[in-house]
Amino acid sequence: MGSVEEKTDFPDHDDTPFTSSSKVHTFNFESSVVDFRRSSIFNVTRISRSVYLVLIKAKINMLLPFGPLAILLHYLTGHHGWVFFFTLLGITPLAERLGYATEQLAFYTGPTVGGLLNATFGNATEMIISIYALKSDMIRVVQQSLLGSILSNMLLVLGCAFFTGGLAHYKKVQVFDKAAAVVNSGLLLMAVMGTLFPAVLYFTHSELHQGKSVLSLSRFSSCVMLVAYASYLFFQLRSQQNVYSPVDEEGDNGENSDEEEEIELTQWEAIIWLAILTAWVSVLSGYLVDAIQGASESLNMSMAFISVILLPIVGNAAEHASAIMFAMKDKLDITIGVAIGSSTQISMFVIPFCVVVGWCMGKEMDLNFQLFETATLFITVLVVAFMMQEGTSNYFKGLMLILCYLIVAASFFVHVDPKSGDD
Repeated sequence: MGSVEEKTDFPDHDDTPFTSSSKVHTFNFESSVVDFRRSSIFNVTRISRSVYLVLIKAKINMLLPFGPLAILLHYLTGHHGWVFFFTLLGITPLAERLGYATEQLAFYTGPTVGGLLNATFGNATEMIISIYALKSDMIRVVQQSLLGSILSNMLLVLGCAFFTGGLAHYKKVQVFDKAAAVVNSGLLLMAVMGTLFPAVLYFTHSELHQGKSVLSLSRFSSCVMLVAYASYLFFQLRSQQNVYSPVDEEGDNGENSDEEEEIELTQWEAIIWLAILTAWVSVLSGYLVDAIQGASESLNMSMAFISVILLPIVGNAAEHASAIMFAMKDKLDITIGVAIGSSTQISMFVIPFCVVVGWCMGKEMDLNFQLFETATLFITVLVVAFMMQEGTSNYFKGLMLILCYLIVAASFFVHVDPKSGDD
């Protein structure tokens, strides 16, 4: 009988854990629902905060509505002057926000990669505009806009950074790593060589095959320059990983804590915003290129001035803001990496890349930038190289670079392309 009672009692004891386990399962389900709601609210809050930081917080974002307005004017009026003007205004905050998102991403990658990222995404605007112009057979616009980006970065951006940094730290001499500056100067001189020889070959009428040798030389030189830039990237990221560390490590712990407080976006948020902003820049760039010719006629300005001065000022908004910000924080190595690194990337990567892309598209894009533009680039590289040879900066050096840029801008304002070079 005892054995029977034990058998009959077994289901009763087994039923208890069954009911208790079902209650525990129900409680876990309810808690998971609560956790899901909390995570959903957190995600919405996080997205809202991210949108606020990128699209609302900065005062320059007041110019964002001009982008859609330019597209609306393009279809309603077709007035190229207004479309060009409003598109420039609409692209300006996007370029600056690209710099902000890149800066946030740089906190997770380190100063060396951060400087290269700033240069890369800072040049995204110029590259997109150049590809659209190349599709429209506006080869001179491509050449002059890229040249203008180099001049703007080396003279205006670097000059403003030296000037503001010198005023913010006028009691001491700001220093940066001379080794990195020398490497960038060497690459810039190599880019001058790549653009000088096709121009001299063309204007001395010493081509072996008339009308073909300049194009062949440009394509060969572009491939060599791309190899040189790839070697430079390997040198920066592998062989010289601590290229920015000598000056950066001089800061105290307080500066490091301040840097940590500036992290506002997560790594994936920064990447997603970079993709969104780059896509919107590409959309506006198409309307900008379509309106350049009409804007030149309606505003009574030469295509050279629009391409060399106006377009780069908009495209370099990201580098301008980043370089000044880092200079005021006494981080001149990153400033050099942004301003001069951006010029190096345009001259050694973007320009040869456009030549190769034009080669693939059947466009006769070459490195013959005409004598006036080539001479301007050569003198600018020499001036900047002499300014950086000591490894120090002050507000007077910055002022001289800004004044040099004003001379360059005035020169292109009165410069008109020779008709023989329009092709």
